[in-house]
Amino acid sequence: MDEHTEPANAEPRIRELPPQLVNQIAAGEIIERPASVVKELLENALDAGARRIEVELEAGGKGLIRVRDDGEGMAADDLARCIGRHATSKIRDLDDLEHIASLGFRGEALPSIASVSRLRITSRVRGGEHAWRVDVRDGTGGEPAPAPHPEGTTVEVRDLFHSTPARRKFLRTERTEFRHVQELVRRVAMSRLEVALTLTHNGRQALQLPAARGRNEHDQRLAELTGRDFVGQSLYVDTEAAGMRLCGWLGLPTAARAQNDLQYVYLNGRMIRDRLVSHAVRRAYADLLFKDRHPAYVLYLGVDPALVDVNVHPTKHEVRFRESRLVYDFLFRQVHHALEHAGDAEQAPEPVAATPPAATAQRGEGSGSGHGFRGDERVPEQRRMTLPVAEARALYGRDEADASPSATDESASRVDSGEPPPDDDVQTGIAMSVPAHDPHGVRPREDAGGVPPLGYALAQLHGIYVLAQNEDGLILVDMHAAHERIVYERLKDDMTARGIASQPLLVPVRVSVTPQEADAAEGFTEAFTRLGFEVDRGGPDVLLIRRIPALLKGADPQRLLRDVLSDLQAEGESGRLEAAINHVLATMGCHGSVRAHRRLEVAEMNALLREMERTRNIGQCNHGRPTWTRLTMDDLDRLFKRGQ
Repeated sequence: MDEHTEPANAEPRIRELPPQLVNQIAAGEIIERPASVVKELLENALDAGARRIEVELEAGGKGLIRVRDDGEGMAADDLARCIGRHATSKIRDLDDLEHIASLGFRGEALPSIASVSRLRITSRVRGGEHAWRVDVRDGTGGEPAPAPHPEGTTVEVRDLFHSTPARRKFLRTERTEFRHVQELVRRVAMSRLEVALTLTHNGRQALQLPAARGRNEHDQRLAELTGRDFVGQSLYVDTEAAGMRLCGWLGLPTAARAQNDLQYVYLNGRMIRDRLVSHAVRRAYADLLFKDRHPAYVLYLGVDPALVDVNVHPTKHEVRFRESRLVYDFLFRQVHHALEHAGDAEQAPEPVAATPPAATAQRGEGSGSGHGFRGDERVPEQRRMTLPVAEARALYGRDEADASPSATDESASRVDSGEPPPDDDVQTGIAMSVPAHDPHGVRPREDAGGVPPLGYALAQLHGIYVLAQNEDGLILVDMHAAHERIVYERLKDDMTARGIASQPLLVPVRVSVTPQEADAAEGFTEAFTRLGFEVDRGGPDVLLIRRIPALLKGADPQRLLRDVLSDLQAEGESGRLEAAINHVLATMGCHGSVRAHRRLEVAEMNALLREMERTRNIGQCNHGRPTWTRLTMDDLDRLFKRGQ
């Protein structure tokens, strides 16, 4: 007998697994805890066109999970098929798989859930005479039977993991499991603002969210889900480019958080956690945040389904973009532009039902205080102005002894009614170049109308803060922080206009890399050159650094290059060089700005206010600290309890 020939009666080593075991293995991939079950059932309800969904739990979901919707429902035949493996109404062929627009499509959720629980499904199609019900025990379903039920579907999952006690032991306490479900429902509720959602636990209602239609209702619903502070300190953005759409709420840099616990991203209505997306958004906030702070945002990204693969992970949280560089650039540029030009747009039009409201970089509803240049009855806004005010580069070069207290006090008394100071006060000691139609550099153009957004200076407080009055109330400015941002943005503009000066190395620095890293470096030659960094290939696994940015002459070129290449390979983009150069520019801006305790005349303070109105990102300094705030008359009245 040949040594490789098996005996005739030997059992085969490779066998097909029984269906029940196959389902339990699949369940292990997608059913981790009660929240996993709720996620699958909510996605099915949304795919069925539900406008109202009710979620009921007992014992944190370990005892009972019931999800009821008013979707299109299922007939008896479909009800029997839906509990079979890989049975779905959402895809039919390969072309559908490459253009997935639904949340679920694998056809594994219901049979996987049924294999680890006791499952009952009751459903009635729209216009049907009555409903049908099917019960599934240990993965085996009975025949559908008539049952009373309104149009829609109810799925009941009892005794989760009763057939796999080892897995049930890994569940946490009832309170912990409910907290996971609650967070999951919150995330789903943010994905579909137009769908009404309720959550009940052990007979007590934990969440009730009516359908939100229109901008105000969207803001109210988001405030209930994330907290009113976030909505009141956020920008709303809605923009399209390159066949993609981005809309949602961007938290102001001055409202950043200690944790990254308020960062939600939805791709075509699907919750995702994607490194490329988070890196692009984080980079857009790069030089706007205080140290160790994290931005808050709720963003909705719309991409052609053909350009994204959502089938890379059983839970479908992770995705793969077919044009990752295009997506990265789109996200970075749109978020960066929104933050930089916050408040340029007018009031948003009303949104369509299934998407968040349409507006561009507009403040959300707030309390009336905070960093907003002007406000209406509902929202304060932070605006970037384009008034033709002087560059005033030599504005703060005067000695403190030149400032006249009497002149300052006299000018302050003149502007306490909101009037600009007279010409003779403005001209005193100011070295600046201004357009001919605005000879004093402190008045807005006639067509700008009324008092400028930051108003006119009243006085200086302890040599640190500038107090100004606008039409709404009192403006407080940290003069050093504000001027620091002004100088920093000027330096960045000058660098963009002239390019980054580079410095040749006497001897090229050899850096050993992998062939893949060397290929990546060659692909980004233009980007390196633009940033003053010259990198050549010295072999299959060697790079030669010949020039570095002059501003980074003290940096370690090898380490910087490796960091950049790591970003390029992981994200398809890198901001390391720009971040390093911006850090140097920020330091230069800090040292080149007016110092605290510097005595300013009223004309100088007004010129600072006008410069602020035309400077990008003026809401925070180079280190992420706020540069100014305001107190409206209503705020002051509340503070002093006037009228109470």
